[in-house]
Amino acid sequence: MEAATRFVSESLARALALVVPALDILRGRPDSAEPPAFCEERGFTAFLGALSDDELARCEAEGLAAHLPMLTGAPASLVELGRSALEVSALPARLAASPGTRLDRPRSVSERKTRQLEALLDAVEPMAQRARRIVDIGAGRGHFTRLAAEMFDRDAVGIEREPRRVEAASILGQGSRARFVVLDALRDPILLSPDDLAVGLHACGSLGDRLVLEASRAPCDVALVSCCLQKIDGPAREPLSAAAREAGLVLPREALGLSNLTTRLVGVEASLAEMLDARKNRHALARLLRARGVAIAPGEEMRGINRRRAREGLAELSARALALRGLAPATEAEIREHEAEAAIEFGRIRRWTLPRAMLARPLEIAVVLDRAAALEERGYTARVAQVFEADATPRNLAILGEAPRG
Repeated sequence: MEAATRFVSESLARALALVVPALDILRGRPDSAEPPAFCEERGFTAFLGALSDDELARCEAEGLAAHLPMLTGAPASLVELGRSALEVSALPARLAASPGTRLDRPRSVSERKTRQLEALLDAVEPMAQRARRIVDIGAGRGHFTRLAAEMFDRDAVGIEREPRRVEAASILGQGSRARFVVLDALRDPILLSPDDLAVGLHACGSLGDRLVLEASRAPCDVALVSCCLQKIDGPAREPLSAAAREAGLVLPREALGLSNLTTRLVGVEASLAEMLDARKNRHALARLLRARGVAIAPGEEMRGINRRRAREGLAELSARALALRGLAPATEAEIREHEAEAAIEFGRIRRWTLPRAMLARPLEIAVVLDRAAALEERGYTARVAQVFEADATPRNLAILGEAPRG
């Protein structure tokens, strides 16, 4: 128990020492060809602006931190920032080398989702065997709820706010020990008991924080895999642990969204080239909207639009965005103009973005460790590690919290 406690507290201290002094970088999303304030103030502009296209591509594919020591003219402060980022990111690789559970994959469940379910079922088994009931927060169509009820021979409740998903989950779960209820876990009371196991598989943003707090009030065991940290109620996320509060780990929504970035040539959903093209389309859309007189902050161009739509190209993307704002469709001339200007500007933006992208994983880890530390402050034993391989999903950091007994 002492070793686990030291791991969380020491890892959080390292993450805070990196992330909090770098809040100016995290908040400074580049949005034009002009270097953001943090580049100018920290002396990064000349170095980043001089990167060749080949160097830029390697840094985007493999991470700036890994390449900084070999790049000519890299500022010493940026090299040190990269070294710290690599250190903070070095969490235990996996909770288990390979899953022992093997599921017969239903046609409605993807191979990646199946691997996630297998790994999480293995990870929670000791806690599930102690529990009287398993409570799945944000259950969706209830795959984990049903499997946990069957595998551990326990009553299981899936909580989901979307009635259609609850209806589908209930049909799929007929005849099992799983049942499903419509409940908004962000706003409605979550009635947990000390002998429950509360689980959140990819509980987004504020829901992850709520799960930690509600489980600790019971107190009951909890397993949480975080996702989409930017999905919060307010403009910024307040820390849960005393250590993070004292350090000042207050993270604005825009900074939290950075945690979704992943440094890989081939991503889970799309290749790096496709993701960069989508980001260029988003920049072109922001230009177009501002030219139409729409005042938007960075990132707001996609409000009301699924982020995957950015891969469709500016014509389709702008049609959706303008319609949502009650504006006339873009002309062909507008599309050509903003696509051409965005292509030029985006090359500069990609360079200014490198230090922020380097901090994406440490930012995510800082939030996860803050949640784990909050549990420990309430008497829990908490473990933090990767629970899935990154090719199953890069949102793979798990907290397993064992409630205090007796």
